[in-house]
Amino acid sequence: MKTKIISLLLMPFFLTAIAFAQPVENDSEGYIFTPVREISATSVKNQFRSGTCWSFSGLSFLESELIRLGKGEFDLSEMFVVRHTYQDKAINYVRFHGNLNFGGGGAFHDVFNVIKRYGIVSEEAYSGLNYGEDKHVHFEMDEVLKGYVEAVVENKNRKLTPAWIEGYKGILDAYLGRLPERFNYNGSSYTPETFASSLGLKLDDYLYITSFTHHPLYTQFVMELPDNWAMERVWNVSLEDLWQIVVNAVNNGYTVGWATDVSEKGFSWNKGLAIVPDIAIEHLDDTERARWEALTQREKDEQLYKFDKPGKELIITPEIRQTAFDNYETTDDHGMHIVGIVKDQNGTEYLKVKNSWSDSNHIYNGYLYASKSFFLYKTTNIVIHKNGVPSSILRKLNL
Repeated sequence: MKTKIISLLLMPFFLTAIAFAQPVENDSEGYIFTPVREISATSVKNQFRSGTCWSFSGLSFLESELIRLGKGEFDLSEMFVVRHTYQDKAINYVRFHGNLNFGGGGAFHDVFNVIKRYGIVSEEAYSGLNYGEDKHVHFEMDEVLKGYVEAVVENKNRKLTPAWIEGYKGILDAYLGRLPERFNYNGSSYTPETFASSLGLKLDDYLYITSFTHHPLYTQFVMELPDNWAMERVWNVSLEDLWQIVVNAVNNGYTVGWATDVSEKGFSWNKGLAIVPDIAIEHLDDTERARWEALTQREKDEQLYKFDKPGKELIITPEIRQTAFDNYETTDDHGMHIVGIVKDQNGTEYLKVKNSWSDSNHIYNGYLYASKSFFLYKTTNIVIHKNGVPSSILRKLNL
């Protein structure tokens, strides 16, 4: 997952934070949200100018899992995960002769795979800021790493030397820092592996789930996304079941990792909203309908995307969702963390979502609210503990 539109990535760093209160509203006459169910989460972090939302959201999800399991509150190192993923990704890229996606993006399973293979460390033990910045700025590093692996693939020696991977690691060390072999945490000494073991997370108990019609339901398939460089599989469920899984999870105290597309006009970080507005044509008289149909698309968009108050939203069907994916209108842009359910003043449910663009959006201190329509339309996949999935759906999956 990576943010597709750079302006969206940079936007949160120039906005002013406003205190969060309950219930919350995005202006005096706008959306008013009342909590239905909220689950504990760690503080909002800042990926800044890096395409590492997948690591931030994946670890945020696991940090909430640790709270749920009674392990306490942790601040785990996103860059430890990024560092190892970039190394594994390079090896795969070279093995595939360069015919594989390569960049700073990733997926939730990358977080889990790193912890399984290499362990994990605290943020304090590995901040990944070894290049003169106090926030994550990865554009130079991303380009240097990409140029390096492309040169390795294209080299004219006709064979690889054993030196290329050591040189690659040297670049990662220069930007992110050398990986710690041991570190101290709360008065005890750990290796990354022993620290991961001490957390007690059973990483095989988590499921990756999506909903598309181009594969059979209730089976697994390799998700066709560029950032799925590891070719990991997801479970395919019906669209109705996908929503039911999230609602059931949150209502029973489980958060959800959420991979989605934030390039839509209905996604507004400034307003803290993700919606899919639709004009209620059936409620317009002939004159009003004629006026609406006479508007240009730009004028229609200006009316639909005011974000000034709750309104009618598009009813999402499997066909609408599939068409958007097939046409590249839905892409794997961003990873976030679902931590609650709220209702607006009309009684409509929204998901409360923790982002990783700092806590500086207009009013919600780093959070936003996503409608059911937006979730169903733009979700690429989710990660969830299997116990958060309704038993009836687990049976469909033979789990």
